[in-house]
Amino acid sequence: MKLIFSFLTAFILFFQSGLESLRNSYAKANVSNANTEAFISTAEKASGSDAVTQGYKAAAKIMEAKITKNNRKALVKSGATSLESLIKSHPLDVELRIIRLSVQENIPKIVGYRGSLKEDKAYILSNYGKQNAALKNYIKKFAAQSKTMTEAEKAILK
Repeated sequence: MKLIFSFLTAFILFFQSGLESLRNSYAKANVSNANTEAFISTAEKASGSDAVTQGYKAAAKIMEAKITKNNRKALVKSGATSLESLIKSHPLDVELRIIRLSVQENIPKIVGYRGSLKEDKAYILSNYGKQNAALKNYIKKFAAQSKTMTEAEKAILK
């Protein structure tokens, strides 16, 4: 029994550290092209098949369009389609909404992928209290640098 518990604990810790690594890398990705490349590399190496990990992988595809010269439109379309599909199949996942909101905030308006900003922001704000401590902290960090969150909305997350 102790052996099973040990393996389960190790698995959970391994998964969490991978998710934390993705979160940290994603939070820094827009600062520079080197950070974008580091995030893309981290996402490609991520082995999880859960929706959140797949959401970060979709975001990495979209962000790859920022640093590449070829197939930009295809990368954005593929990543956006994947992200939308994940959110459609996991509509209650707040972290997927954060990923989509941050992508839509930072993508050039001309691309046209900005239709869910208000919806995602409202969902994140209304479900903030139901999240675990790590995700609450991540949401606060995201809100602090967010272009669409007002000061009053940021104050709700304190």
